[in-house]
Amino acid sequence: MMTQKQKTITIYALPLALLCIPLLGNVLSKEFNWSASDFLVAGALLFITAFMINLVRSKIKKQSHRILICIVILLTLALIWAELAVGIFGSPFAGS
Repeated sequence: MMTQKQKTITIYALPLALLCIPLLGNVLSKEFNWSASDFLVAGALLFITAFMINLVRSKIKKQSHRILICIVILLTLALIWAELAVGIFGSPFAGS
């Protein structure tokens, strides 16, 4: 069983692990081309998501509400990420 501190460390370590994937892609491949601003935006999105999930974990007591709110947070992350990546909504943030 993990302690609360271990769970918190895991939640904040996950964005770092995810950001290592594009970093390795940049180093090992010429087709993969992320700039520093790409890493900054991705890091901000991932760490804000981790912070929100950690906040929900500590403040919401009912397990079903916690799960539902975390799913909404993750879906919001996925929509924002998709918009920034390919512009599914055609907003100015996607470069349209």
